[in-house]
Amino acid sequence: MGRDSYFFRSRRGLPPELVDEQLRITALARSYGLDFCDTVFEMCDYDEINMIAAYGGFPVRYPHWRWGMEYLQMQKGYEYGLQKIYEMVINTSPSYAYLLDNNTHMDQKLVMAHVFGHVDFFTNNAWFTPTNRKMLDQMANHASRVRRYIDRYGVSEVESLIDACLSVENLIDPFRDHIRRERPRSESDIEQASLQSGVSKLPARAYMDKYINPPEALEEQRQRHQQELDQMRRFPEEPVRDVMGFVLRYGRLSKWQQDVLAIVRDEAYYFAPQGQTKIMNEGWASYWHTTMMTQDLLTDAELIDYADHHSGTTATRPGQLNPYKLGIELFRDIEDRWNKGQFGREWTQCDDWRAREQWDTGAGLGREKIFEVRRTHNDVTFIDTFLTEDFVRKQGLFSYEYDRRSKRFLVNSREFQAVKQKILGMLSSRGTPRITVTDGNHANRGELELTHVHEGMDIQLDWASVTMANLVRLWGRPVHLISQVDGRRVVLHHDGSAFEVEGPSSSTKTPTKKA
Repeated sequence: MGRDSYFFRSRRGLPPELVDEQLRITALARSYGLDFCDTVFEMCDYDEINMIAAYGGFPVRYPHWRWGMEYLQMQKGYEYGLQKIYEMVINTSPSYAYLLDNNTHMDQKLVMAHVFGHVDFFTNNAWFTPTNRKMLDQMANHASRVRRYIDRYGVSEVESLIDACLSVENLIDPFRDHIRRERPRSESDIEQASLQSGVSKLPARAYMDKYINPPEALEEQRQRHQQELDQMRRFPEEPVRDVMGFVLRYGRLSKWQQDVLAIVRDEAYYFAPQGQTKIMNEGWASYWHTTMMTQDLLTDAELIDYADHHSGTTATRPGQLNPYKLGIELFRDIEDRWNKGQFGREWTQCDDWRAREQWDTGAGLGREKIFEVRRTHNDVTFIDTFLTEDFVRKQGLFSYEYDRRSKRFLVNSREFQAVKQKILGMLSSRGTPRITVTDGNHANRGELELTHVHEGMDIQLDWASVTMANLVRLWGRPVHLISQVDGRRVVLHHDGSAFEVEGPSSSTKTPTKKA
């Protein structure tokens, strides 16, 4: 992969003709109402851009074999003609964007317009507000700290710890900065609650007391108070979705190990909003590059190449969801509906399909509405709020399921609700099971109990075995996971040496796999 100095030496600024285009497109984007921070464009050849892409868009990351593997995969994809990175842009201030030097002039204009859409989204979307805009410097700081640990403790020791941390980097709370989940309690709060009976009686004469304060109602109050007191005494009091944060705070790690885990967790939180807004982000950038290219930037000679490249980006393969295509089409649909006044009570209550087809109040609120949507939504709320039955029908969307007999994905339904729920299910989980910490002192032995919030996706036992082994290393004691497999409750156990699956009527134990 080369040293960090190579990246800084090899990256270069734009040639004069592209500097002029950058100034032109910057002014054009601002005239449309896009609001973005300063953006620095740099030219890279395909080898350099693959290197930076392997680092997640940053020129410097902490040393680990993972980056080399990703680089080799991207390099082979480019050499075999399977993929090509036209651009990359990172969420920092100023924002840095990397252009491929063998792009055509038309491609460079398209990419610049696309980049300004992304930077506007980074700057204004609520889900990116908590992110660190100085992450470029922070990544370099992380790299320096990890190198110091390597010099002190050795490559194998540090790298194996990073392997363990990376295996649980998805076990974070992506809504941490938007939802307050914890209610801090002190020991005095618990003691005060335990001294109270939790029963409140209404004043009444003795002969009326059993009618005004029925014994069953008082007993119900006592039970409720006891449940609340038991909950207060639990550790943690409420299920904790940020498993990494819980292990970082209470696990048995040394100071340098805590720092490495904190580095991986910090970067996981930085990248989390990008996963939460993939459809919106790419749709927004695609909307603006198509708007600026078709209305202002294209020459007659570039039209065919533009149409070819744009259609290739938005093409959707059968059985797959293209975020570029879904995002841009949904933004266009919102703009069209709000321009025509196709919203509100009268619109939703209209069941005359002829009237709906011709509905146009001349409201002209489309552009204002899409800017509002860009500011406040993530992918789940975007789809839940604005995906309509008319849109699903026009776009020909359908849901599908894996058929075990034919070993293929087959169309399951074309009904609107089925399609919408399928998309929302994909976006809410993103292929990652939702795991929470439910007991940090399991069986009063300091062991860690996790619970899988089952949402239709079973745990893969071979992956669970490796991940739990890594959690044992980070926590310092055995780890247990309550889950479901084929609709049956199971409890998975790992003590660092063996993995056990405890079902309703049987239990199997296997040696742990190496991470």
